[in-house]
Amino acid sequence: MKTYTIGKNDAGQRLDKFITKSVPNLPQALLYKYIRIKRIKVNGGRAQISTRLCEGDVVEMYINDEFFTPKEQKYDFMTASDRLNILYEDENIMLLDKKAGLLSHPDDTEFNDTLITRVKKYLYNKGEFNPADENSFAPALVNRIDRNTGGIVIAAKNAESLRILNRKLKDREIEKYYLCVIHGTLKEKNGVLEGWLIKDENKNKVRVYKTRQENSKQIKTKFCVIEERDNLSLVEVELLTGRTHQIRAHFASIGHPLLGDGKYGTNTLNKSYGYKKQFLYSYRLKFSFATDAGVLNYLNGRDFSVEDVWFRDEFLKGNL
Repeated sequence: MKTYTIGKNDAGQRLDKFITKSVPNLPQALLYKYIRIKRIKVNGGRAQISTRLCEGDVVEMYINDEFFTPKEQKYDFMTASDRLNILYEDENIMLLDKKAGLLSHPDDTEFNDTLITRVKKYLYNKGEFNPADENSFAPALVNRIDRNTGGIVIAAKNAESLRILNRKLKDREIEKYYLCVIHGTLKEKNGVLEGWLIKDENKNKVRVYKTRQENSKQIKTKFCVIEERDNLSLVEVELLTGRTHQIRAHFASIGHPLLGDGKYGTNTLNKSYGYKKQFLYSYRLKFSFATDAGVLNYLNGRDFSVEDVWFRDEFLKGNL
């Protein structure tokens, strides 16, 4: 028999999810059976698969010791690079300046060296994260940025912060601003673009329409032209909605694709300027909490920005 006392980072989870993460050697079929026949209990009594765990709850598991045999402690994240651009850090969160070319999360092309694995390695080396001490939680990214886009990514160090920030992001209480360079000049120098977006999951590409389509989602993209030069425009963008490839697809849909964007732009246009790199950067973030943020209330109103946006100064100097 083994017992687990639920801490802050594990509170709020369903019982079956907690056990799956805590005892990975236990087959799912046995997990459900043991809950049903009370070989897995919560606070000494019967529990359901969907029981939500609270801080201080005691989970008792009357199961064979073989399922608790620890696997050899080898952490894939320890092979990640040490390079990590930290814009801000406290006991709850990190704000990271992700550079273009780095994946936020592992995928089929790269598993070990991504932004999140670098974060885990950094916190492990600092002594702030040890998988052996956690039943199920691991540091996590709150938002993500495409591989070929740079900018600010939020990482949560604990489960409570992750829950709060996920909710704030969904409720649009975290403002995100981007800088981009687009082809051409806009008739209106500031305003809000509106449209309807449909994503093709198979092609990982979206299309934008002027009117509502079946299965489409509304998008709103606020913009302000900062500077114009050589039939190019440096534009600040605020996302009023957050959809896949929204900025790239939205500007392309009105005839002003981003410089260096091969997916939604045209290679002919890009080659004439000699650039293959995508001119898009998530350079500024502001916490604008309209409701209580619990342990993160101290962040309300704080504004963070990246000073070194690789293309901004060169554009303003006329060097592009």
